[in-house]
Amino acid sequence: MTKLNQIIAVEKGVKSKSLQDITAAHHKVQKTALLAGISRTYQPKDEEGEQLPPESARVQVKAEEALREMSASLTRLFDVTATKDWANCTARADVTVDGRTIVAEVPVSYLLFLEKQLTDLHTFVKKLPVLDASESWSLDPSTDWWKTDPVRTIRTKKVPRNHVKAEATDKHPAQVDVYYEDVPIGYWTTVKFSGALPARRVNELMERVEKLQHAVKFAREEANGAEVTDRRVGDAVFGYLFG
Repeated sequence: MTKLNQIIAVEKGVKSKSLQDITAAHHKVQKTALLAGISRTYQPKDEEGEQLPPESARVQVKAEEALREMSASLTRLFDVTATKDWANCTARADVTVDGRTIVAEVPVSYLLFLEKQLTDLHTFVKKLPVLDASESWSLDPSTDWWKTDPVRTIRTKKVPRNHVKAEATDKHPAQVDVYYEDVPIGYWTTVKFSGALPARRVNELMERVEKLQHAVKFAREEANGAEVTDRRVGDAVFGYLFG
C-alpha cells in the first residue's frame, strides 16, 4: 500500500513536470506555421511549358495530439492530488505531550495549521519582558503587579556656606569664598512595580511551547504514515473534457 508521505514526496515533482508539459503544449499549438501543411504540383499549359517540381510541407503539430499529451501529464497530477486530499480527510493522529493527549485525532491540515501558529507563539513568548534580575521582586496581591522591597534614600538640599580666606583689615575687606553643602532635608521611600514576568516563568512557557511543537510535528509524521487508496480522477475528468 502507498503511504501518504510517499504521495506528498512525489507531489512537487509531478506538479513541476505538469507545468512544464502544459507550457510546452501551449507554445506548440500557438505556432501556426507548425500546424499548417501543403501539397501542390505544377502542370504547364502545354508540353513546351516549363516543368516545375512539386512542393509540399508536412503538418508538424496536431492540436489533438497536444491535447492527448497534456491530458496524460495532467491526469497524473490530478490523481496524485486527489489521492493526497482524500487521504487528508481520514489521516489523523493524537498530539501527545509527556504521555498526556492534548488534542485527539487531529487531521493533517489542522496539524499544519498548529505548526504555523506555534512558530508564531514561540516568537512571541521568546520576546516577553523579564523582570530586572538586579532587583528582588515579590507579587503584590492587591495589584497583581510585581514589586520590590521599599528602599529609603535621603533627599538633600544645597545650602550656601561661606569660607573666609582672609579676615578684613582697615585697608582691605575680608576675602570670602561661597560654597554649597548638601544638607539632608527629608527621605524618599521607593517601591518599584512591574508588569513583566520572572525569567523562570518565561523559561517555563518556552519549554511548553517547544514540547508542543515537537508533539505536533511527531503527530504530523504519524498521520502522514497512514496508508492511502490511490485515486483515479484524471481519466474521468479528461475523458469528459477531451473525449
